[in-house]
Amino acid sequence: MAKIEIYTTPFCGYCSRAKGLLERKGASYEEVDVMEDPAKRAEMRERSKRTTVPQIFINGQHIGGSDDLAALDRAGKLDALLAQPA
Repeated sequence: MAKIEIYTTPFCGYCSRAKGLLERKGASYEEVDVMEDPAKRAEMRERSKRTTVPQIFINGQHIGGSDDLAALDRAGKLDALLAQPA
């Protein structure tokens, strides 16, 4: 399975939506809560060049946010990414 990292904050609807999609796909992920960790938030900004959550990475490749993840799924491309070994 792919290595999935998702930067989140609590009570974020988009974060919940992205995690729900990954869970429905049977994918496990590492969640990084950036709410109260300035270093992790800075890491997220550096890696993604974005400031909003969630920010999702699959095998180190920046996917984007919740809408980007859902678009990959609708296009039929998400399953192949999730199947790639880390």
